[in-house]
Amino acid sequence: MNPVRFTDCTLRDGEQAAGVAFTVAEKVAVARALDAVGVDRIEAGSPVMGGGEAQALHAIAADGLRARVVAWCRADRDDVRAARACGVPEVHLCLPASDAHLQRVLRVTPDAAGRARARQHLLDVVAAALDLGLAVTAGLEDASRADDGFVADLAWALAEHGVRHVRWADTVGVLEPVTAAERLGRMVAQVDVDWEIHAHDDFGLATANTLAAVRAGFTWVSTTVGGLGERAGNAATEEVAMALRHLLDVPVGLDTTRFRALARLVATAARRPLPAGKAVVGGAVFAHESGIHTAGVLATPTAYEPFPPEEVGGRRRLVLGNHAGRAGLRHVLRERGIDVEERALAPLLAAVREHHTTSKRAPGPAALRQLADRAVRSLRQDGDDAGPGDPARPEVA
Repeated sequence: MNPVRFTDCTLRDGEQAAGVAFTVAEKVAVARALDAVGVDRIEAGSPVMGGGEAQALHAIAADGLRARVVAWCRADRDDVRAARACGVPEVHLCLPASDAHLQRVLRVTPDAAGRARARQHLLDVVAAALDLGLAVTAGLEDASRADDGFVADLAWALAEHGVRHVRWADTVGVLEPVTAAERLGRMVAQVDVDWEIHAHDDFGLATANTLAAVRAGFTWVSTTVGGLGERAGNAATEEVAMALRHLLDVPVGLDTTRFRALARLVATAARRPLPAGKAVVGGAVFAHESGIHTAGVLATPTAYEPFPPEEVGGRRRLVLGNHAGRAGLRHVLRERGIDVEERALAPLLAAVREHHTTSKRAPGPAALRQLADRAVRSLRQDGDDAGPGDPARPEVA
């Protein structure tokens, strides 16, 4: 398959998440980090908001980034003029496509006449943007709940007026991947443009729907770092990239080794800590505790890891917790320079498990050394060989 290209919307859709607000300096820092990762386009904000939003757009547009800097606009001439004043080279014009959104936003009736007026309105704004020297892409809002014939008609009209990049938006996350590939494949076959998928995660399917769109022939994906976005968020940049590479064998032109640092930067600016188990970038996704798993991953990492942690800027961790085994314990002891005779491993493992159960955390270096010293002293005082371990918790590795 051909490479898939990325439009990152963290600075626009990501900031629309309730309670999230980036400073100008934070926006510039995130834009630079996105550029270093290698995204193709950065949707940097909505210029008609003015104030700090316009200031940030201007600063990012003037920063000499390799990525294309894009302003998100409603299909409105005022938005386009505000974008031009910010010095961005490109605007993304958004028009409602579903009947419900046409009625709410443009106040047109959901019939042929109303749709015709909406179509002409969009084309008029496209012409105004092009007259100002701006490159134009277009987004069809709520396309997943719109009539596919009307969506195709809008895309044809846009292509005839020089807009070759069209975003198909699953605005409230109601698309599902089983039928998405067939539906979107028909759209690709009907209209020869560069299709982009913009998926929301209301049912936890944003990444799956994005992959389905790529299977259908979409060549652009619209994502946000960590999936940050309105309500349940968007398809996550890092999830989509790694799934494309490893599940669909699609080339991804991104420096994935920067993903975890990028995710931490965005999470800090958004004041939204990353969940420990967040796919690809969470702090625990390369942490192993279970005895079977630690023994397996120490022998053959691919036994329990879909890709090396270094590929996304992470590292493997073995956790001495309630399900730890001897292989993991031996490994951590060696890492920390703690020398323990083999017969002391069973009582030490029992002590480690007890420590984790009572304190709800793995023993740190000092605590582990204390537990090891205690286990060794106990053996020497008793003068007995250690048994097979806690009979209630059989050894598994």
